[in-house]
Amino acid sequence: MNNAQRPLTRRDFVRGALGTVVGASVLSEGFAAESRSVRSARVVIARDKNAHKKDDKVNPIVVKKLLDDALLRLTNSKTIEGAWLSLVKQDDIIGLVPTFGAHKHRNPNHTHQELVDAVKASLVEAGIPEDRIRNAQGGPELAKECTALITMPALKAHWLTGLGTVLKTYIMYSGRPSDYHDENNAKLGEIWNLPFVKGKTKLVLVDALRPLCDKGPQPDPRYMWPYNGLLAGFDPVALDAISLRIINAKREALRGEPWPLSPPPLCVAAADKRYGLGTCKMNEIKVETIGWTKDLLI
Repeated sequence: MNNAQRPLTRRDFVRGALGTVVGASVLSEGFAAESRSVRSARVVIARDKNAHKKDDKVNPIVVKKLLDDALLRLTNSKTIEGAWLSLVKQDDIIGLVPTFGAHKHRNPNHTHQELVDAVKASLVEAGIPEDRIRNAQGGPELAKECTALITMPALKAHWLTGLGTVLKTYIMYSGRPSDYHDENNAKLGEIWNLPFVKGKTKLVLVDALRPLCDKGPQPDPRYMWPYNGLLAGFDPVALDAISLRIINAKREALRGEPWPLSPPPLCVAAADKRYGLGTCKMNEIKVETIGWTKDLLI
């Protein structure tokens, strides 16, 4: 088997990627070198230190403002209606894809309902009929019914895939989620290329209001903190690369030394080089910030 065909392994990741977003050696050694034009991606980070109230509950008014700010910046639009209509059509069947867990039980490490409600209300205000907006988290039939998807994962580490954020959001669409656990998380990108998924994702919104940097998806207050932000973009790989950078930086800050995720999130590099879903290279990702900038961790 030549290098172009060899799958990414834990050894590849450890050798070149500990404490970083994506190891350069993983990209160069795990795959044959190839000539590529310079790519680019934008990630907007909108934050407000008041996104949480004193009782640690999320402030829905602030969440709506963060959503509006991110949408306007990302689409370069002057109005929220214009922003949404640059992404979706009024006759689309729009699937919202938050992370509520396989059994839809709620815990603080899944997408906040306040964000889901804000997105739905904003779409309706933009003229999208409410009956054309639905929760599309679940099996493949839900994705097949939709013409547009808005993925809304929570920012978190995950004990089965290393990182449980953007690329993992569609794992239930595979019909066999256990096939993508441990080192097989490197294959998560193939789900995004399934015929009934490919090309449907119009927006990626990462719920970074209260991330989890270890032991996910179950909540553990020791590893949760109020980042108070949303990450927005169109490139799922770039969003996961930035998400991984934030998670790794927080883990290192807690331990005072590099603290690698286990299993390593091989999916990020593979989504770029193997599945062509976007870029994971930091020099190709433009990060734009709005609002509160303390401890950005990027």
